[in-house]
Amino acid sequence: MTDPTRPADAPWVIDVVALGVAKRDGAGTAHPLDLTGPAPEQTTNGVLTVPTGTDVTVVGLLEGAMEGVVVSAVITAPAHGECGRCLTEVARDVTARVREMYAYPGSATAETTAADEVPRIVDGLVDITELVHDELVLAMPAVPLCEPDCPGLCPDCGIRLAEAPADHFHEVIDPRWAGLARLFPGETGTGG
Repeated sequence: MTDPTRPADAPWVIDVVALGVAKRDGAGTAHPLDLTGPAPEQTTNGVLTVPTGTDVTVVGLLEGAMEGVVVSAVITAPAHGECGRCLTEVARDVTARVREMYAYPGSATAETTAADEVPRIVDGLVDITELVHDELVLAMPAVPLCEPDCPGLCPDCGIRLAEAPADHFHEVIDPRWAGLARLFPGETGTGG
């Protein structure tokens, strides 16, 4: 069965008139919000990505207010990327808590703010596509880790330190003493 409050070609557009939270219904009206839809395109921070079309859930409440409709919700989506320390694949859910007002046409808010400051209700519809995209991107960690204590990669050979033996070590000779090391093969150390 299709949902008459959500057009099939616009899964993140909500018909607030059909749900009874439009201006005519008055301030204080509310309707639960429980949506699942495809992730908007390019939902990425350059490190983690929610693949386009992946299911995103939005659970919360639509509330009629004097100046518009307030969307209060929790947005959740699976994201994939690489660990910021060891470059192994990372998969985790990204969660964003949002609270955004969409202004009624002709309201004082709509008349005194730019459309890019406060989104608008157009023809009784609230489009939360941009909200879903932007809030997921902002909720993504800048440096995702496979484990909270990931030791990363060896700076000398590049092996994952989590998989390296406990005694993993590279002898580094001070370049100022490297010429002497050639004169005395088998001797180690930097002198003192």
